[in-house]
Amino acid sequence: MKELILKYFQESYKTKERFLKESIDTIIEVVHLIATAFKDGKKLILFGNGGSATDASHIAGEFVNRFQKERPGLPAIALNTDMAVITSIANDYEYSQIFSRQLKALGEEGDVVIGISTSGNSTNVLKAIDSAKKKGMKTIAFTGMDGGKLSEKVDYAFIVPSNSTPRIQETHITLGHIICQMVEEVLFGEHN
Repeated sequence: MKELILKYFQESYKTKERFLKESIDTIIEVVHLIATAFKDGKKLILFGNGGSATDASHIAGEFVNRFQKERPGLPAIALNTDMAVITSIANDYEYSQIFSRQLKALGEEGDVVIGISTSGNSTNVLKAIDSAKKKGMKTIAFTGMDGGKLSEKVDYAFIVPSNSTPRIQETHITLGHIICQMVEEVLFGEHN
């Protein structure tokens, strides 16, 4: 058992190290994109399914409340949290529209959207990105494997170099934390 535990921890940090080497410049760009959107009175909108849904909610919560600094809340929303909205859209239309219909109602030009899908092929996430782009929102993907269709549709793609869903999700939440912490530094740090 010790060997397996050690193996999984090693896989996790090796995946994160490789991801960081490939993505650090894009992380910096996205931090500035989100910070600028907040300065301009825009919001951050996140969504995903399953574990990716909880990551979207977690990241939104860090922005709305606070992360490391005492500061005003920042406008972020996870579209996967309102069960009445999700189930009414799924019932009246279809499940593939649960995020796109919300974006059409809540999103506006200049908002930043993060679609999270480990495979990059979740139909409801793909449709939401299409809706976001039509409304002039900046789009970001958190994905893995080969990036799927999602990585081809967005302005910024974070593709975790792994085929393991747990390793991809571990990297996604680390990425979300780092982005949140750096946005706080840009907006509320001592040298802003």
